[in-house]
Amino acid sequence: MIILALNCGSSSVKYSLFDWSTKQTLAKGLVERVIVGDSFIVHSIPNREDYRREKDCPDHKTAIDLIIRTITEGPSAVIDNIDDVSAVGHRVVHGGERFTCSVRIDEEVLTAIRSVQHLAPLHNPPNIAGIEAVKAVLPKVPNIAIFDTAFHQTMSKYAYLYALPYAWYERYKVRRYGFHGTSHLYVSKRAAALLGRHARDCNLITMHIGNGVSHCAIRNGISIDTSMGLTPLEGAVMGTRCGDIDPAIPHFMMKMEDLSPDEIDNLLNKKSGVLGITGRFTDRRDIIQAAQSGDERCQLSLEIESYRLRKYIGAYLAAVGPLDALVFTAGVGEHSPLIRQMALQDLEHLGIRFDAQRNREATGRGEKVISAEASPIKVFVIPTDEELVFIEDVAAILNGTYTDHMTFPYSFAQPDYVPR
Repeated sequence: MIILALNCGSSSVKYSLFDWSTKQTLAKGLVERVIVGDSFIVHSIPNREDYRREKDCPDHKTAIDLIIRTITEGPSAVIDNIDDVSAVGHRVVHGGERFTCSVRIDEEVLTAIRSVQHLAPLHNPPNIAGIEAVKAVLPKVPNIAIFDTAFHQTMSKYAYLYALPYAWYERYKVRRYGFHGTSHLYVSKRAAALLGRHARDCNLITMHIGNGVSHCAIRNGISIDTSMGLTPLEGAVMGTRCGDIDPAIPHFMMKMEDLSPDEIDNLLNKKSGVLGITGRFTDRRDIIQAAQSGDERCQLSLEIESYRLRKYIGAYLAAVGPLDALVFTAGVGEHSPLIRQMALQDLEHLGIRFDAQRNREATGRGEKVISAEASPIKVFVIPTDEELVFIEDVAAILNGTYTDHMTFPYSFAQPDYVPR
């Protein structure tokens, strides 16, 4: 069984081709600058030099076709025929309240995904474009949707409801949904394995910190709260999203600068966060370098972001109860020792004691403990592997063995698992 995993963004398509029988990644890659022009693909095969090709991709269908040609033709080929692909797994950011697990995509499911695309305007439209592209290019291949929101459907009503008119929930399902579910699922299972326990016996805080940022409070292996809300805009300071703000600010600024609803939505989603603070950067590496060179706004950005991270740690400690471990993951969480250090400083009174040397040495070195030996609460850096969650969900759905995440025997939850 060969599975193609796709993650379609607004101007990119990430992919991974996995052979389920050998449990090996055959290839992975990225098509960049879809729609915007000067498109190209970078295709990686284990133990071989990367393959790169420039090819204009005015839409996602063309990008998918480029991926298919790359994996089946010429020096970049890793399979003989596209008919060898058994299924395609798609990341879908928002499933609304309906979807609590991964599902096979039919017209009814696709219609339901379209019905909530306004809740994730940066993500769901390209996710849908990717599904439609595969259906057009590979009409006989099953498509599976893996939802970012599914992992968080275990939250209690008091955790996911807002203090708004209850009719808004009844009519429009306005509530907290949460995102990055596959990442939180993966790293929570890995943290439990590193602790030598089953996930149901672990209380954790998982912190996915990349361009998008979300945190999850996990009690006995299930999500009880998460920082993103109705949309991915709520929560921590992010690359371009503002996170938590006074709800009166958008209305105030609309009046002050004569902005339309769409304009203010664009500003909050695409022009805020660390980009809004620094005025020029979303990449934390650029921010750190500029801060070290004396840029005061970049230094302020680091302080604001890490302060918000620290506040969430404290809040989720209160929500979860006795904590076993705290986990950093995703691009910034895995690769920025400075931001981890700033987020963890002065938390000894909460039982979190980090080791500065371990923290410095952890970056880019796989799963690592960065807490001090005597720390009551372990702190891990765990590289996430959302694609593996996709692949195992797809294989299980095709085989008819898929169950809820607490009972399904994910390979990465086993004590003898070696990360890819």
